[in-house]
Amino acid sequence: MSEADATRRPTVYDVAQEANVSIASVSFAFRRPDKLSDATRERVLAAARRLGYAPSAAARGLAHGRTGTLGLHAFDLLLERADPLAQAQPLTGLSTPRLDADGVIPWNQTDDDVLSDPRAFPLYVDEVQRGFELECWALGRPVMLSSGAGTDVSVADTAGRVDGLAIFPSPQTAPALARYAPTIPIVLFSAAPDGDQHHRVRVDNAAGMRALAEHLAGEHGIRDLAFVGRSEASDTVERLGGLRAAADDLGMALRSEIVDATVRGEDELVAQLRALIAEGRMPQALVCATDQHAFAVMDALAAEGLRVPHDVVVTGFDGTLAARLSSPPLTTVRQPMEAMGRAAARILAGVAGPADRPFDVVFEPRLVVRRSCGC
Repeated sequence: MSEADATRRPTVYDVAQEANVSIASVSFAFRRPDKLSDATRERVLAAARRLGYAPSAAARGLAHGRTGTLGLHAFDLLLERADPLAQAQPLTGLSTPRLDADGVIPWNQTDDDVLSDPRAFPLYVDEVQRGFELECWALGRPVMLSSGAGTDVSVADTAGRVDGLAIFPSPQTAPALARYAPTIPIVLFSAAPDGDQHHRVRVDNAAGMRALAEHLAGEHGIRDLAFVGRSEASDTVERLGGLRAAADDLGMALRSEIVDATVRGEDELVAQLRALIAEGRMPQALVCATDQHAFAVMDALAAEGLRVPHDVVVTGFDGTLAARLSSPPLTTVRQPMEAMGRAAARILAGVAGPADRPFDVVFEPRLVVRRSCGC
């Protein structure tokens, strides 16, 4: 046997030749054992074991138009992480990175501290993903995880490989979703119903903001609020609308000026907060669209010498693990993120009930009160 033959992945043809049976008999041995006699099936399986053959799920998918796999796609949500091999110092004249005495690649401690900070990651996505994977495991369905930014190429590639796709939508996803909606079921997280056939799994953003506003007004007497968030995000729009309606009902003044922040770009946030401080216009409370926005706000305030909650109250939305670890611990509205991921998997697997019309699963959030509001 040549070296190429020794390293080549064995095929169904190899097994058929080894067992002296037809290709159909090899297929039946793995998929329809009732079609073969016990002796023939055992001969095929023994040949497969000798050759190290495993049936290809991709090939079965091509034959039947299904893969059994469910996909989860996140758009531009992961922070860029440096390549440890690229950061390691190479040996002179070689491309191999330098190892220490224990054979370990040196790592920049500063980078490690930053990347280990739980606030640096989209933990909302992480918890939804965990629920999705756990439910797929319970259902015996493989999972394909993917991510991408800027174009719809990556989501289109994933959609072509799975039987159903759950996605954290962005404006860039629309072209791909329109193309694949007729062929596979699609679940959108945190997106309001629209004139399409996509399923939805989301939270009642307005109810969460109302519960938060009632707490701030009733327990702390707060009347002056400003909202922090990205105005183009659909769930942020719902949260702002819910806060505005609750503030009107409760006699609270919600500033018309939104502190428009992103998780990655704090420069504008810092400038806006500094202007509020310099002009003596800091509100009693900064109500943030997400926990990550709240963490950025608290860091910026601390850098300017303001204390939370003594000088200004700060709240979040999502209820991530990092909210318990921040200083001070963050008052937030918690989404049942694992349950949302599980619900999406059940819809895509077809076990959530008949899908004669799109599912719109709306979970109730829960107010979690901690020290950042003064409690």
